[in-house]
Amino acid sequence: MGQIFDSKLIFSFFAINYCFLHVCGKSNGTQSRVTPINHDLYHTSGGLLEEIKSLVHRHPDKLSMEKISSKNKGYEAEMTVVTYCQNRKETDDRSKFRILLSFGQHGRELITTELALRLLSILSEEEFLPNMDHVALNNTLSRLVIKVVPMENWNGRKLVEAGELCDRRNGRGVDLNRNWSVDWGKKEKDYDPYEENPGTAPFSEPETQIMRKLSISFEPHVWVNVHSGMEALFMPYDHKNTTPVGLPTKLMTSMLEVMNHFHLKDRCIIGSGGGSVGYLAHGTATDYMYDIARVPMAFTFEIYGDSKASSKDCFKMFNPIDITTYNRVLNDWSAAFFKMFSIGLEQMDELHSKAVASTVDKWVSIDDYLNGYLMERKTRYGKKVEVLDLGMQEIRTYFRLFLLSTVLLLFMFCSRISKRTRPLVSAMTL
Repeated sequence: MGQIFDSKLIFSFFAINYCFLHVCGKSNGTQSRVTPINHDLYHTSGGLLEEIKSLVHRHPDKLSMEKISSKNKGYEAEMTVVTYCQNRKETDDRSKFRILLSFGQHGRELITTELALRLLSILSEEEFLPNMDHVALNNTLSRLVIKVVPMENWNGRKLVEAGELCDRRNGRGVDLNRNWSVDWGKKEKDYDPYEENPGTAPFSEPETQIMRKLSISFEPHVWVNVHSGMEALFMPYDHKNTTPVGLPTKLMTSMLEVMNHFHLKDRCIIGSGGGSVGYLAHGTATDYMYDIARVPMAFTFEIYGDSKASSKDCFKMFNPIDITTYNRVLNDWSAAFFKMFSIGLEQMDELHSKAVASTVDKWVSIDDYLNGYLMERKTRYGKKVEVLDLGMQEIRTYFRLFLLSTVLLLFMFCSRISKRTRPLVSAMTL
């Protein structure tokens, strides 16, 4: 009887545990079990940054690295920025095509930081893309300067590694992709205060302060904010259901369509973030880069998502968990990025040649000149030139008055010289 009683107890114990783990362990319709970080595939944050540091050390002719820190109300953030230039002495050459890439803005999206490392490894020629024309690639890279932020949200990443696998925020609970100034603080009906906390003010967070300063000093032609959660190629806008009008949208769309077809097997959604993702996002980095910093081509790329994963199983939802998918994501997106580099350069060359031809072929009126000049001179740093809003007509008037006064002064000066020279001429003729 004792043995039978003991076996019943053991059976009951296992039955209760099974129920707890597989049935009773459900909360709000989701299972309590979640996928842990696969450390066989993924670097720790510290390990990844150390590997990047070693990569830079091995290739000082092409790569350089700096650490930038910022502090606000006792909260401090540090960011690693890697600069690639085929000839490092030409890093500050403003004639080069400039690209700014940010990865890991949300801590739970580990796959994005792995892509940053892969791209840097290819740029340094420690890894290679299959089926790539290396001569053409080399010609493209010789004209680029690329700045890579491999882990924008290091503090948030450390929280994820400590067990908060669903956390996308920074170290003090702010969503960095809601902390920029364009349409900041607006809340939709489905606003989630935990997920989308925009901070106390635009640029309240050290991380966004660093990124804004970087965009000011670097003045990129292309910006890409790399995320995961789905597969998509987004252009502005995030805060409204529209894309920019005219030529910019045509250029961005054509680039994204080529990338999607040739390297991503047409898996990606293409369009504005606000019109394609299913919700509007306010205060995002990409909208700021396009509208305020005046970056000609600004994108958000979503490189992976498992739509079948539970909303509580965040590591699986945002990151590949098997080596085959992991490698496929890194290979496909690496190829797509290098295609973007070459297409972007071609488009800028085409625009430049058209602009030169236009200025040679026709004279421009004063009004057209002022409109064009001042619109192009909108500061790319966060402040629009107020003179456009407050005094375009006055500027035209003052410019005309300046030209008129200059002509009158020249006329008076010439008249005076003419009067002084007349007697001398008469004396000589006598």
